[in-house]
Amino acid sequence: MRNKTIMKRRALRSINALFKRADSVFEESPELADRYAQIARRISLRCRIRTPKRWKRRYCKKCHKFLKPGINARVRLRNKKIVITCLECKNIVRVPYKN
Repeated sequence: MRNKTIMKRRALRSINALFKRADSVFEESPELADRYAQIARRISLRCRIRTPKRWKRRYCKKCHKFLKPGINARVRLRNKKIVITCLECKNIVRVPYKN
């Protein structure tokens, strides 16, 4: 029991670190940022951990690319929804929000 909680904490730390690294390195090397996002996703799947809300919408669930709003992602507000469009594969994600 205790081992699982320790492993999940370590996995969460590494997921956060990988997404932060992907965010910082995206300007120089988008391919490396995509790779970091893929590794973080794989860790979360393997350890059965939810990706933190902060990073959940920062990668495309279809093509698994790291998304940077304004560069390879479009973010719009429409009809009480946040509409995030991946400009790589044209996938659209709609997230409801409250005023």
